[in-house]
Amino acid sequence: MNKILMIYASQTGNTELMAEAIAAFFEKNNCGITMKTFDFDPIDTEELTAYDAVLIGTHTWDDGDLPYEVEDFYEELEDVNIKNHLFAVFGSCDSFYDTYGGAIDLMGERLEELGAKVIKPWLKVDLEPGKDDIIACEKLAEQVMLHIGEKV
Repeated sequence: MNKILMIYASQTGNTELMAEAIAAFFEKNNCGITMKTFDFDPIDTEELTAYDAVLIGTHTWDDGDLPYEVEDFYEELEDVNIKNHLFAVFGSCDSFYDTYGGAIDLMGERLEELGAKVIKPWLKVDLEPGKDDIIACEKLAEQVMLHIGEKV
């Protein structure tokens, strides 16, 4: 069985709802997933390479910034060789701001700069995920499974 890691930060609970929908899809399809939050779990970037795929969920702070709890992880990514490792990026955004989902873009671009294989497009949801957004979360999980050779 393939191993998948999902790490997320959620201030209002919207990105957490997305993470839960993605995890439920993996579990429904008997795909093992480990979930961690930037807020409460120790995250060592060295462990990323022990997984077949890593999903990173983040909300966007202010006008396009990474949330405080994600900043150290973002910087520490350059200390680990993630070249050719599979990643997916997702999160809740607010279309009120000029920069829509800037933290998601920052994270995806950082992963690409470091040579990771990042599934595109990055999944952005405006505020609380609705029914169509949950379907998009499931489709992202399905793409991850297909990339690592899991049957859906």
